Amino acid sequence: MPRADGTNSKVYFNLRQEGNKITGTIRSTQFFYKISDSSIGSDGVITLTASMKDGKSDRTVKYEAKLVGDQLQLSTRRRPEDKPTESIARRVPDGEGAMPARLTLPALKKIPANGLAKTPPMGWNSWNLFKSRVNDEIVRGIADAMVTSGMRDAGYVYVNIDDTWEGERRDPQGNITTNSKFPDMKALADYVHNKGLKLGIYTSPGPNTCAGYEGTYGHEEQDAKTFAAWGIDYVKYDWCGARILYTDEEMPQVYQKFGEALQKTGRPILYSLCQYGRDDVWKWGPDVGGNAWRTTGDISDRWESMTRIGFSQSDLAQYAAPGHWNDPDMLEVGNGGMTADEYRTHMSLWSLLAAPLLAGNDIRNMSPETKSILMNPEVIAIDQDKAGKQGTRGPQQSDQEIWVRELADGARAIGIFNRGSAPADMTLKWADVGFSKPPAKVRDLWAHADVKAEGSEYKVTVPMHGVVLLRLK
Repeated sequence: MPRADGTNSKVYFNLRQEGNKITGTIRSTQFFYKISDSSIGSDGVITLTASMKDGKSDRTVKYEAKLVGDQLQLSTRRRPEDKPTESIARRVPDGEGAMPARLTLPALKKIPANGLAKTPPMGWNSWNLFKSRVNDEIVRGIADAMVTSGMRDAGYVYVNIDDTWEGERRDPQGNITTNSKFPDMKALADYVHNKGLKLGIYTSPGPNTCAGYEGTYGHEEQDAKTFAAWGIDYVKYDWCGARILYTDEEMPQVYQKFGEALQKTGRPILYSLCQYGRDDVWKWGPDVGGNAWRTTGDISDRWESMTRIGFSQSDLAQYAAPGHWNDPDMLEVGNGGMTADEYRTHMSLWSLLAAPLLAGNDIRNMSPETKSILMNPEVIAIDQDKAGKQGTRGPQQSDQEIWVRELADGARAIGIFNRGSAPADMTLKWADVGFSKPPAKVRDLWAHADVKAEGSEYKVTVPMHGVVLLRLK
């Protein structure tokens, strides 16, 4: 099926009829299914069910089809309640769409640290809001707005293009190409650099990316050189398409291969591993050259998604350090799916987690409230603290919990979170967060005001789904 960027979305069917049954495989974007069940009705309608193992779970797809001449008329639904999508499958030349040969993986070895990301990276990523609509014009507009809004000066320096920038095929020399949405990636990088910003890009170790575009498989060193020549400063390497060829246990070798390729270019390129926290990536991420690694599945702009992800990170604190960060995915602040209090919880929690702060909203059109959340200098300072110690959960009672992060100057950042559905009166006991007496200074980072500390505890009313973020010294 043709896409607006001039490329085509393709699904390959390799089917064989044996009596009243169909066997074979289906290759769709980054997925490779085997037919697990089929039938042919008296009306000639073929029903296909295909499945694949995805990590520890199974993934299933269903099609209805009818052969008319040498064309296969298809109908599919992503969900039962969806309107069916109609399409036609045509015969292709022998070999097209076949699975590529599996490449031999290198022996494991430790890749030297690249010296980047001494504090968690900050910037913007296109996926949360723009997804496949991202293009050169949008990225340039975002870069402009990063400067005029004050985001750059607040520390947000990476402008990252996610999936769907790739061309449909490589050039005759095997170099990866861009599609019509990005006519000149080098020129775009120059534009972004001239704004005092850095440009990031996305690819996958598989033959295809998540969205079904060209991946880096078999061209790791070649693509790394291309990215360096373009002036790329950040690469997000998304597992997606590799799952059809490799197991989760082979991830370290797969990611090591590209980490080494990036370092061979001689260009400082931040390396972000995106494989959803599988195979305990935090244990081997630094050894393959990674500066950050995703610890969870994709976030969405909902309270339930953000809290499920953010509040599950406490046990990973020991793996965060300067140059190497746990990444609970990008920020949704300003995208409209949560309240201002919920977005303040989002920003506070990510800062306590020493997480990368990658905005995912439209920087060109931010409300004053969104700006005040994303560009709160006192909250950003917590995230960017040079000690690089990730915060952890402290006292917890039902929907109320307190998080603590030790800071480089001996201070502590304290998040008092109310996850409940009504405002709550909460109490912070100094002794519970490491103080034998009231701290000399207490600063409320969202109120931008000092708080008087007396007695053995601090009482405060926290809004529904809200936070009070303190710095104690």
